[in-house]
Amino acid sequence: MARSCLYVEVANAADLIQRRQRSEFQSSVKATLATAIKGNPDLIPPILTLALNDSVTYDKSTKSGGPNGSIRFSSEISRPENKGLAAALNLLEEAKKEIDSYSKGGPISYADLIQYAAQSAVKSTFLAAAIKKCGGNEEKGNLLYTAYGSNGQWGLFNREFGRSDAQEPDPEGRVPQWDKSSVQEMKDKFTALGFGPRQLAVMSAFLGPDQAATEALLATDPDVSPWVQKYQRSRETVSQTDYEVDLITTLTKLSSLGQQINYEAYTYPVQKIELSKLKL
Repeated sequence: MARSCLYVEVANAADLIQRRQRSEFQSSVKATLATAIKGNPDLIPPILTLALNDSVTYDKSTKSGGPNGSIRFSSEISRPENKGLAAALNLLEEAKKEIDSYSKGGPISYADLIQYAAQSAVKSTFLAAAIKKCGGNEEKGNLLYTAYGSNGQWGLFNREFGRSDAQEPDPEGRVPQWDKSSVQEMKDKFTALGFGPRQLAVMSAFLGPDQAATEALLATDPDVSPWVQKYQRSRETVSQTDYEVDLITTLTKLSSLGQQINYEAYTYPVQKIELSKLKL
């Protein structure tokens, strides 16, 4: 009985060690991506679209595609719907080199890299909005975002860490050219993925470089317009709660479409405990 309990305790300890390893690595990944994005704020819009386009290749009927990093392949990133996204991918590839250099549990997947870059980009826009509300004062803006921001809403997103990379490009014809699509075509795509007008409206920043222009187009549709107005009003408030929470929720769902998360990813062996040498 005592030995059985010991095995359980050792297993629990190993699980805690793996969780800590993943948490520490994830924190480092976020720091690297935040630094890269802070130095290239002009690439925030294409990073968001890159993450969206990598995700919306998911096909429910065949359960294929999704946020699997396939957009890294030259034959996919060069497609018309991905025009203008190469610079964002190049930035992330440079960040990946740094991340892989300090990873003890193997290289980060492109699938994770792209989605966590989107998270960092979204957070940077939230923080920028808080700073703007404080008249450009970064210290006050940071305090505002810390006090009223949505950092606590990222829990589920952060648990989805361990996506696998596709070994070939996803099929063509699954991603709309957002800048040339009608609102109905956008709605149809989101519906096919299990989303509706609400999620389409909150993802406006992901649909092109000019969020205001995108929202003006979306507002012409009677189904989407009320949600566009709701999120515009929310962004005028101190906390932006409705907008930020709904955006995080939608991004979390999009970033896990069809994915089987490996919850042991990025862990690495530690010194083994020889049970025979332990005194019971």
